[in-house]
Amino acid sequence: MQAFTSQNRMAPMMILEPAGRSCWDEPLSISVHGLAPEQPVTLRAALRDEKGALFRAHARYCADAHGGLDLARAPALGGSFAGIEPMGLLWAMEPERPLWRLIKRDVQTPFVVELEALDGHEPDGGRLLARAVHERHFMAPGVRRVPVREGRVRATLFLPPGHGPFPGIVDLFGVGGGLLEYRASLLAGKGFAVMALAYYNYDDLPKGMDIFHLEYFEEAVNYLLSHPQVKGPGIGLLGISKGGELGLAMASFLKGIKAAVIINGSVAAVGSTIYYKDETIPPVTMLRNQVRMTKDGLKDVVDALQSPLVEEKSFIPVERSDTTFLLLVGQDDRNWKSECYANEISKRLQAHGKEKPQIICYPEAGHYIEPPYFPWCKASLHAYFRIPVVFGGEPRAHAMAQVDAWQKLQAFFHKHLDGEVRTTPAKL
Repeated sequence: MQAFTSQNRMAPMMILEPAGRSCWDEPLSISVHGLAPEQPVTLRAALRDEKGALFRAHARYCADAHGGLDLARAPALGGSFAGIEPMGLLWAMEPERPLWRLIKRDVQTPFVVELEALDGHEPDGGRLLARAVHERHFMAPGVRRVPVREGRVRATLFLPPGHGPFPGIVDLFGVGGGLLEYRASLLAGKGFAVMALAYYNYDDLPKGMDIFHLEYFEEAVNYLLSHPQVKGPGIGLLGISKGGELGLAMASFLKGIKAAVIINGSVAAVGSTIYYKDETIPPVTMLRNQVRMTKDGLKDVVDALQSPLVEEKSFIPVERSDTTFLLLVGQDDRNWKSECYANEISKRLQAHGKEKPQIICYPEAGHYIEPPYFPWCKASLHAYFRIPVVFGGEPRAHAMAQVDAWQKLQAFFHKHLDGEVRTTPAKL
């Protein structure tokens, strides 16, 4: 469309690459053409989640001498972020609703991102110059979604395009419960058969999390290992937060887990008793008097757990495991002491002659290290404490950690599950 202004300039146009649609974890190139030389503009981005909550970000820019603006080269002059941040309009989004975390619940539909360029540097007052709508999908073309209801197992299996067999991974989320599929669906686009596993508060599974029997997780591991499109002899495990704690217990007690990525997981049982056959791991003591109030009026619970070094009976016996570990740590995790826990895992393994785990620490990253470009979750309602808590981190550092962690965990699983070292380039 070639409309012309009175100065015989082409009307401003927003250009996205890829155009129209992309996967959520893919970088998106954003540029605006047809501006006046050095014109001040504000770019805005917005999306609504499936519950109608609005997330928004904005940044101020100046066009170059030719009237062009490319976010890969032009620094933001302020707003939700500053500096050269090609993906800042996504990772810097903030919820209008307080304490709200962006979660994708139906991976078969995209998030729809609306992008606007406004004249001047007023994020809510400038004249609209250009607009674009972009779909951010969670299933790459050809990825298959297979609901799993086998024995007691409640899960969803995502299979890559092709006939396989593919390296298999069990994916576990945290105390929110239910069945979250967005990380598994994205990973399936990278060549893995990934099973998102529910373990409480879903379908006919238990509603509470006071007790976990590892036999349930063993059934899930055996299901995945026996699947004709899953490559053996072992599978991978990916767990974050409570899912990291349970993943560590699975790797300690169960067979068939060759490689595990634990993201900000605990080395001790927390808030739940873990059972396997005739063995029991009781939870560490909660120190509720150690919950602190932040200057924002939120709660900081990082000191609210007794040390597993004090209560050894709660320590998960990781020294029994023959699994190869990658431990990803946000050094400003305010949920619990993830860096300390990772170091204790390493000490315990090495003291028993086991392979030293790889530990990657991310300065100024918080608790929820998600796939790339998910907005940083500063604080939300904690499903266990049932109070609003801070999760730590700083927005830009956390965003950078998410991109790097996504690449590192893919390379780790390819290396240990199918003998290949592969990475997919990504950028902020």
